[in-house]
Amino acid sequence: MFEQKEDPLDYVFPDEPPPGTKLEVAKDVYWVRMPMPGRLNHINVWLLRDYDGWTIVDTGLNNDTIKSAWKKIFENELEGKPVTRVFSTHMHSDHTGLAGWLVSRWGCELWMSREDFVMCKLMAADGPSDLPDDALRFYRRAGFSEKRLEEYRSRFGSFGANVSALPAGYHRVRDGDYLDIGGRVWRVVVGRGHSPEHACLYCPELKVIIAGDQILPRITPNVSVNPLEPKANPVKEWLTSCVTLRDLLPSDLLVLPAHQGLYRGVHERLTALISHHETALNNLYDICEEPKRAVDVFPAIFKSKITEWTYFMATGESIAHINCALDRRMLTVEEDDDGVAWYSRA
Repeated sequence: MFEQKEDPLDYVFPDEPPPGTKLEVAKDVYWVRMPMPGRLNHINVWLLRDYDGWTIVDTGLNNDTIKSAWKKIFENELEGKPVTRVFSTHMHSDHTGLAGWLVSRWGCELWMSREDFVMCKLMAADGPSDLPDDALRFYRRAGFSEKRLEEYRSRFGSFGANVSALPAGYHRVRDGDYLDIGGRVWRVVVGRGHSPEHACLYCPELKVIIAGDQILPRITPNVSVNPLEPKANPVKEWLTSCVTLRDLLPSDLLVLPAHQGLYRGVHERLTALISHHETALNNLYDICEEPKRAVDVFPAIFKSKITEWTYFMATGESIAHINCALDRRMLTVEEDDDGVAWYSRA
């Protein structure tokens, strides 16, 4: 993740809602903030007033702390009305972790894109004993040491611990769908790259977009390749999505992101996101004047120091940029006798 230093955005609502409370940020749209571990330390989730209850957008991780925070919301902030729908913008556990718990508790439906629902179910089903050999080859090819490979072995299968069991069925949403929520029309706007089919919600009447991780204000979300699809090109998908969203969305929207503050300046932010990844690709070309492995090119892509916690995500993002550069014929690749890939300028 890259943090932008010069910030042209117009931030609103500087004071976030206290834990266990909601704050109205547009007509019938309420901000709730849930805690989470790590550098970000929170996720923004949303309550939308519906006809006979509430729609929840995104959920937080599957743990007792966040369940307790939700119970406090249920007791004090729902005005005696039920949750009638849960909408997850995408598959990652901070957005979908309590979706199963919520829909079971309230007897309602989960609304989600097909690709992210299926991917979430697939990843949550992996246990520690399910580690495939080709996943180890993927990270060995990237340049992992035996110590790093052992760390990967110990981590594998942990995704499901942060996700409550998803329901067997769900309500599919697609790009361009229109949802009636409390008498207002919300359009599903899909972006790709950070997740397979990330579904934002855009309300033209309110001039609001619930953006999930697709348009964060100060950081770029992780755009990665993983062993499931080693030749994927999510950076290309990400850049295409940013251009499409910039053309589609009006410039004066209030952006409700999943992390950090609420802001206006969506065109400026999308332009900055495009510029960041194009700069990273150019830096990657420069650094590969001499052959490099995926784990050697972090300085071309990231300005911040790569830590133990971010090493795996950084490797996936490096491979994503490498795959994009290969697709553009900027780089060539050769494998050595140990199966390690070395990349050079084309």
